[in-house]
Parts: sequence; structure tokens; C-alpha cells
Amino acid sequence: MKILIIALSGIGDALMFSPSLKVLKNTLPSAQIDMLVMLKGAYDIYKFNPNISNLIYFDFLREGAVNSLKFVFSLRKKYDATINVYPSNRREYNIISFLIGARKRFAVKYRRMNFQNFGWLNNFLVDENDDTHNVETNIKMIEKLLEKKNDSIPPMEIFFQEEDYEFADKYLDERKITEKDFVIGIHPGCATLKNHIKRRWEPEKFVQLSRRFLSEYECKILLFGGPEEKELKSEIFNGINSERVFLVETNTLLQSSAIMKRCNLFITNDSALMHIASALQLNVVAIIGPTNTRYIHPWKTNYKIVSLNLECSPCFFYSPKPLTCSRRDVQFKCIKELSTEEVFASVKTFISKIREL
Repeated sequence: MKILIIALSGIGDALMFSPSLKVLKNTLPSAQIDMLVMLKGAYDIYKFNPNISNLIYFDFLREGAVNSLKFVFSLRKKYDATINVYPSNRREYNIISFLIGARKRFAVKYRRMNFQNFGWLNNFLVDENDDTHNVETNIKMIEKLLEKKNDSIPPMEIFFQEEDYEFADKYLDERKITEKDFVIGIHPGCATLKNHIKRRWEPEKFVQLSRRFLSEYECKILLFGGPEEKELKSEIFNGINSERVFLVETNTLLQSSAIMKRCNLFITNDSALMHIASALQLNVVAIIGPTNTRYIHPWKTNYKIVSLNLECSPCFFYSPKPLTCSRRDVQFKCIKELSTEEVFASVKTFISKIREL
């Protein structure tokens, strides 16, 4: 059997398919299981995954319509089944799956804008459930393909090469971060497409939070983020202005992830690094505003969600529409009015529990 996993959405979305990939490979060890990605970060986190036969990277956005169509038709009729990783609620993803031409096309039947986004092009569907984690929804598609119930769901996985660990060791040694240090990782960014920048907690609050940690704990802080978040990280780094705070700048997502493994605690917005921290089994504090936490809470790791839990939350569900806020008093109040004091108090309690383990 030849199966193509289509993982064209976010890095975190792609990573949340890794438990399903493992179940699929364990159940069908002789199957050819290929994966198609278009984000370099998604390629990085899957390039050493032993459950994949072939990892295919194609940047649809950069290549344009003509080259993209040529590429899609190069895959036509090569697979028995395709699976659109959840969430993939865009007509482009459904059209790509349809044009590839597998007899069985697995996808989620979305509660919002499914028809408008050509969800009917798929013929093996799982109903979307707003109370179900993304990992579990992906597993339901695998169960449908395998025609059997899965007994347990594995954790998410990332596979490293020795050079990634060597890079991380060198980075930590040069900054004199030892095994005795309590290390807090912070990721102040998140995706920006479709107005998702509104999910970010303000940079000045990360500055205030970090200063509180440095004043009350013997700790060191690592600031993480991708190349597009370099300015954001620098703003926070300069605002904290401490020799116990370090910028993490690497060449690949795997190098950053290898450094993340050293963190005793990881504080983050709703982002791909939140899911990477979960895959690394870190202690995760997620600062969440409009997102449905039942979809994306850290999977199978020790975690704490800090949220205002407003009566209008959650308001972000999976659709191609940009993120908007319907409130008339304060736009995106759920994240804007989440104070430094509230987050610090919650994290402080969490740190006490960590140290008891």
C-alpha cells in the first residue's frame, strides 16, 4: 500500500500528526508512507523520522501556480490513499489531494466552511469535534484507514542527529550553562499569517515576567524564536538587560529544539515551539488567548495553561478566515488584559510542583 500524508499547514500542525504516523507504520510496516510538506520547519522536524519512506518538500507559495500544478501532476496516480493532516481547512489542500488522484482521500469534515473549501472532494471523512485534540482527530483518520480502533495514542516525536546535540552542547558550554542551573526557555512569538499575530502576549510583558524570574529565582533564561522573530527577541533581550539572559540563534529548527531539551521550564504563546516543547517532554506553560485549548493543549507532557477564560473564549476555530475579535470593549481582551502578575503567579505555582517531582 502506498500512502501520502499531506502536511501543508503549520509546523505545529504537522508535528501533531507524528503519533498517527507511528501508529500507521507499526500497523502497516511494509507500506510506503510518504509525506508532503511545504514549510522548511516541517521538513526539519520530519527529515530523520524513521516512520517515513520519503519526505517530499515543495514550496507551493514560492513556486507559483504553474510549477505547483506540474509538481502535483507528477504525483498523480502514485498513491492508494492520501491523508490531509488536521487542520487543513483550505480549498487548495483539498484540490491538491483530489488532483493527486488516490482512490481513498482521507480528511476531516469541518464544522465551518467545509463545503466552500471543497471538503466534498474527499471521500473518507471524519467529523470535526471541537472538544477533541488535534492529535486525536488525526488518529481517527488513521483508524478509518486501518478499519480498526487504536488502543493507545503515542506522544509526539522528533528525531535528532548527533551533530544537533553537539551544536546544543557547544552553545550551552560557551554560555556556561551547567547541569546545576535552572533554565527557563521563553518563546514570545507565533505565526503571523491570517492576523494570528494577535495571539501574542505583548513583548513588554515578557520583559516584566523575565525580570521577576531573575529577581526571585537563581535561573538563566533562553529566548527562542525563528529568523522572522529576530527583532522581537532582540527587543525583549535588550529590555531585560541581564547577563543571565541569552538569545538562541541557530541555523535549523532541529538545532533550536536540541537546545530546548535543556530547559527545565518552557513558557510560550500558542505556537509551533509549544508543540515541539511537548514532543520533547518539557514542562510547558502556554499563554493562550483566543485559541480553543482543547484542540492544541500540550500533548502528553506536564503543562499549565494560563488564560483569562473569558465568556467569549474560545473564538478561534479552524477556517481560512483571518483571526478577528467581536468584542466592543477591548479587542482581543483575552490576551491583552492577561497581566504579568497573573502569569507569574501561575508559573510560580507550577515551578513549585516541578521541583517536587
